Amino acid sequence: MNAQKGRHLFWQRWLTFGLALLLTFSPGLVASWDFAAINAQSQQLYGPASPTAQRYINEWAALVKNAPPGDIKETLNRVNQFFNSRMRFRDDIAVWGQQDYWATPIEFLRKGAGDCEDYALAKYFTLREMGVPASQLRITYVKALQLNQAHMIVAWYATPDAIPLILDNLKTTILPATQRNDLLPVYSFNEQGLWIPQAGKSKRVGDSKRLSRWQDLLTKMRAEGFDINE
Repeated sequence: MNAQKGRHLFWQRWLTFGLALLLTFSPGLVASWDFAAINAQSQQLYGPASPTAQRYINEWAALVKNAPPGDIKETLNRVNQFFNSRMRFRDDIAVWGQQDYWATPIEFLRKGAGDCEDYALAKYFTLREMGVPASQLRITYVKALQLNQAHMIVAWYATPDAIPLILDNLKTTILPATQRNDLLPVYSFNEQGLWIPQAGKSKRVGDSKRLSRWQDLLTKMRAEGFDINE
């Protein structure tokens, strides 16, 4: 009787542990952003959103809350397509009147336009909120060889040493990095660190707290009502 009770407690603990892991890592189950509060706070900061911008924000909230459970490839595709199909590419000078401005996802959606950094940052934070762990995602600066200019994309790694899939506003299809010969990696980062390419791999070289624009972006998002942890 005691042995049977012990086995019951063992499996009960493992079920509880498994549920905790599911709630921690499964897309669609970790969304904690309060979009009503974010809407109210962003309107206080920036004024009322246009009808189109508000529709985009509402559609974004629905995307975050309805991730396909357990299907990471579909999640990546939905997020990539969401921003690529709605947002217009425009330089920071045209949108913000200054060079190299990193917009928050709310700023990006309210403007309806932005440059490569804005696409990449919006996709990154969306995927993180949908349950994709930071260990699998990096915001990556590259040189777009055909354009001969700096560019930013999001890379998803199935494992730390895997060839990443590339989410990009230049191409609608998500492709492995080995099929993106038009991109030359320069460095990558997320809230966990900063990496540079070395001998065909990535070497961690420091902390993303060294990136002032990244820190400024997180500060702005917190002011907009986002629950952002590092």
